Amino acid sequence: MDQAVILAAGESSRFWPLNYRHKSLFYLMGRPIIFWNLKGIEEAGIKKVIIVQSPKEDVKEELKKFNFKKLKIKYVIQPKPLSSGDALWQARNYLKGPFFLLNADVLNSKEILKEMLKKIKKEKKPVLAGQKTKTPWLFGMMKLRGDRILEIVEKPKKGKEPSEIKVVGVYYLEPKFFYYYQKVKKNPHDLEDALSAYMKENEVKVALIKKEEEKTPAFLKYPWHLFNLRKYLFDNFLKEKIEKTAKISKNVIIEGKVYIGKNSKILEGAKIKGPCYIGENCFIGNNSLVRDYSDLEDNVLVGAFCEVARSIFQREVTTHSGYFGDSIIGEGTKIGAGTITSNVRLDRGEIFSEIKGEKINTSLKSFGAVIGKNTFIGTKVNIMPGKFIGSNCIIFPNSIVFKNVKDNSTFKMKFR
Repeated sequence: MDQAVILAAGESSRFWPLNYRHKSLFYLMGRPIIFWNLKGIEEAGIKKVIIVQSPKEDVKEELKKFNFKKLKIKYVIQPKPLSSGDALWQARNYLKGPFFLLNADVLNSKEILKEMLKKIKKEKKPVLAGQKTKTPWLFGMMKLRGDRILEIVEKPKKGKEPSEIKVVGVYYLEPKFFYYYQKVKKNPHDLEDALSAYMKENEVKVALIKKEEEKTPAFLKYPWHLFNLRKYLFDNFLKEKIEKTAKISKNVIIEGKVYIGKNSKILEGAKIKGPCYIGENCFIGNNSLVRDYSDLEDNVLVGAFCEVARSIFQREVTTHSGYFGDSIIGEGTKIGAGTITSNVRLDRGEIFSEIKGEKINTSLKSFGAVIGKNTFIGTKVNIMPGKFIGSNCIIFPNSIVFKNVKDNSTFKMKFR
């Protein structure tokens, strides 16, 4: 039980417009998501990890910045992003005995693995982590008899769910699983197909994660799921600290649990209302308000008279006056003064977003914009709730964004 495989090679297509890198490389609280996964694995006592990545090797490159003293990490390439099963297949020759398998975006790996280890020691059988969900149509769902998993049903239609327990994305398997994988027809869900075939002839148990999804999020499928991951990190790991080299001007108000990184500057009249994370070399202008679970990564500039609420800004984002509520901004994006991300519908209903041509209910009543990297947004732009703007875009001043804008596009409002 001392080895694990992490799958970090997919295209993360449902994570658009933030999928310019693998979604596990998205930063929260100064670290990529996969860092938090590896930290939990290390603290759970696992010593060897195989990371399956794409030919870009961007995961390996990013993790060079961090040191894991008790982990031995080996990197394996998946030549093409065919499926999770194919990614695991690339690691088969490096596995000796039973192993854990985790998706790269599992943030709370430590508590999940500890729950699974209890079950493994008791049952001495393969185990899958499971958790209750309110949205079973988004996940692989377990068909159960007691605590035995009989089958995995992928994204069942509403009313056709075999149970309320979803597959979390953490597995404890035996090497003979690969025999069943070889036999199934290859498709994007062949990992689940192989698991179902394996379960017909072998007993597999569920280790139930008892906490609710919101309190212990174990998945990252769509961009808005980042809000739950951020909340989990803030509630469990955020330190209340202002680094010595940070410069806080007079008449700045700081309330609640707030971290402010090295060489960051907060100017007169600004207010930081925690919990909030502000990274290194950030700049918060006069009379601006940053509040309520906002995460500003390194080198973010927030100009004067700006409000940032419950939003996540990746590195090198700059903006001026305006309002950014419940929004996620990719690295290097520049936003002009007076821009507003509208985050509530007029009827106060749940917000729908379009992903890969499909309208999806986010189940959120407050949700602003998601913007990719290196996009330029002019002054006085208004973005409607739940709308996405791709990477490398140009949005002309005074535009109103009513629909998604594709990568590498120019959007200009036509006035009549």
